Amino acid sequence: MRVLIDTNRYRDFCEGREEAVDVVRRARLIYLPFVVLAELRAGFLCGTLARRNEQSLTVFLNSSRVRVLLADEDTTHHFARIFAQLRLQGTPIPVNDIWIAALAVQHDLLLHSRDAHFDCLPQVARC
Repeated sequence: MRVLIDTNRYRDFCEGREEAVDVVRRARLIYLPFVVLAELRAGFLCGTLARRNEQSLTVFLNSSRVRVLLADEDTTHHFARIFAQLRLQGTPIPVNDIWIAALAVQHDLLLHSRDAHFDCLPQVARC
């Protein structure tokens, strides 16, 4: 299984929540979108455990099964289609989550997230 991890599920994994730990254990490859990485680091800097959290993230990122997933020109086309779909549906979601959805669709990855608003995107496979 190839999985794309959202910010909330990375936090769940770090807190030892069984469902998130199980998905990470079973995944052959784990992708962390660039926007998730940015959200995590922003959160670290606003908290009191920035150094410890950054060290844990570094260990996670250094795993041979983890890849940071960057956007490219193709991603922008997926983003635009998803943005337009959401607008037509009248179901807006946060911009960072549109990037996450675009990357999941582009790379045919299972999205691991607790955010229910991804349910309005049937083309985004979930785990």
